[in-house]
Formats: sequence, structure tokens, C-alpha cells
Amino acid sequence: MAKPMEQIKWQELEPGAVVTEVGSAREYHTGTWRSARPVVDSKGCIRCGVCWLFCPDAAIIRAEDGHFEADLTYCKGCGICARECPTGCITMMAEEEE
Repeated sequence: MAKPMEQIKWQELEPGAVVTEVGSAREYHTGTWRSARPVVDSKGCIRCGVCWLFCPDAAIIRAEDGHFEADLTYCKGCGICARECPTGCITMMAEEEE
């Protein structure tokens, strides 16, 4: 029978491993992983915030006019915001398209 792998605590990992300092997420611009980005049609947006609520990366922000938009520095292009939008005003566009 196979022996289970020993689990070590994250604090015991050697420097240079996956672990970073607590609170350092702002330093990592994960938007560079994206192959598609959300585009919001502000005419159809009812400012409900459902896109903001469901975004797993907190990459949806409220603009000054009250509409929501993606912070492309952190948006990974998962499309959850577009899938959950009740009005369908968010479209996922290929990254190279404008």
C-alpha cells in the first residue's frame, strides 16, 4: 500500500518556493495570463454589481460613473463576470481584438 506524502507547513518551505510575503498580491500583475478580457457595454449595465460579487480575483472595480469595469492588471479572463451578468452586457473578447 502506498504511503501518504508527508505534508509540511508553508512556513517550513525553503525561500524561493511558491510562498510570498503576506499582503504581496498587489505586486503580481496576473492580467498577463489572460487570453480574453471582459468588455462592458455601459448602456446595458444596470449597476447591480453581480459581476463584482462573483469575480474570483477582485478584478472588477466601480468606475466614477457607477458602472463596473475590469481592472486588466489583475483580470485573468475567466469569464465568470460575463456568465453571471443578468443583463448580458459583458462580452469576453479575445485579447488581441479591440
